[in-house]
Amino acid sequence: MNKIIESTVAFVQDRLKFAESGHDWSHIQRVWNNTKLILQTEEADYQTCELAALLHDIADSKFHDGDETIGPRVAGEFLTSIGVDKDVIEHVEKIILNMSFKASLGEIVFHSKELEIVQDADRLDAIGAIGVARAFNYGGHKNREMYNPNVPVQEYQDKESYKHSEAPTINHFHEKLLLLKDKMNTKAAQAIAEKRHEFMLSFLDEFYAEWEGKR
Repeated sequence: MNKIIESTVAFVQDRLKFAESGHDWSHIQRVWNNTKLILQTEEADYQTCELAALLHDIADSKFHDGDETIGPRVAGEFLTSIGVDKDVIEHVEKIILNMSFKASLGEIVFHSKELEIVQDADRLDAIGAIGVARAFNYGGHKNREMYNPNVPVQEYQDKESYKHSEAPTINHFHEKLLLLKDKMNTKAAQAIAEKRHEFMLSFLDEFYAEWEGKR
């Protein structure tokens, strides 16, 4: 591990030590590992990808009153303080600003291979068994209902309506998580997503059956 990555790991671990457990260091570590896995079969700037993976949730907007600029700013200030090249810093900031699901609901103004890879790595951690756990953990953190059959699933057309949703956790599966499989950019992520997607479908079948007293 080079000194820049080592310093970044230490910074993120300290910054997120009291974070909500779906967006804590363990989440960052999984996304980092996913990034390195995808990089085994994709050509991209390794350092940019690793730094973006490590810093992508350093100040998640959902925990900062919806401010989407604070994450890139905190990341940029830290990378500047440890002497990272300016072009790399700007690239990492743009990845952080544009990689979220809600960002895809707005006008897409930035694209790079590095963004594709880190975005896939993050999306993989939002689906499958861990995705199920994270969804309910965050729903509990926000004191949302698990499920309410009287609250219809929405199809969000813009990121502002998505950001202000307070729908039950089960709706989140239909409004985001089940959509991610077809939004993966890389072949490696697409292959992994298939199995995780099927797990979520099985989970939902069981959930609905138990909710209705059929099992």
